[in-house]
Amino acid sequence: MQSSNSALPRFVARANEMTTMAQSVSTSVTRRNVVAGLAVTAAPIGVLTAADDANAQSAQTMPEKSLYDRLGGVFAIAAVVDHFSDAVVKNPIVGQKSKNPQLREWHTNNLGRLPGLKFMRTLWVCSISGGPFQYTATRPGKTTLGLEEAHRNLRISPAEFDEVAAELGRTLDFFKVPKREKGEVLSAFASHKDEVTAGYVAAKPR
Repeated sequence: MQSSNSALPRFVARANEMTTMAQSVSTSVTRRNVVAGLAVTAAPIGVLTAADDANAQSAQTMPEKSLYDRLGGVFAIAAVVDHFSDAVVKNPIVGQKSKNPQLREWHTNNLGRLPGLKFMRTLWVCSISGGPFQYTATRPGKTTLGLEEAHRNLRISPAEFDEVAAELGRTLDFFKVPKREKGEVLSAFASHKDEVTAGYVAAKPR
């Protein structure tokens, strides 16, 4: 009985020692699993970050589409010009009922030239918007796209020019041209205002 009693403390101590070792091993394994899990998780994040950087660099190096392309090319531009040209003829300020006798005359007695004018206007817009077509004026101005000589005899006033621009804006809205592209078209047109109104300015009494 004494031998059995003396062995019991040793057994308990041994059991406690094994429990402590098991807990240490479990903790070590758990820590290794966490580290391994973090490593596995971090790897895809690094790959995705590299992919995002590559896509960003690709987007930066890819050239932006020209206004011509964003408008839809020559067929879309021709449709806009066709609608716009017909609207100008009917416009009460710059068309057949205009107070400007030169504009009234042109839009009443020269409509046989309207198809050719639509063609020339289409070429002009295609050229100024970065398209592959070259505009060659029948009455060349100071620049390739200059409009002063083509409009000199019409004596278009600044107010009449603004009404033509407004008609162009309404046409672009009719075709649901996006805001950015609409702004660029109107800005390009407005940049030639001094050329288009040169005949009026020159004829105006000083």
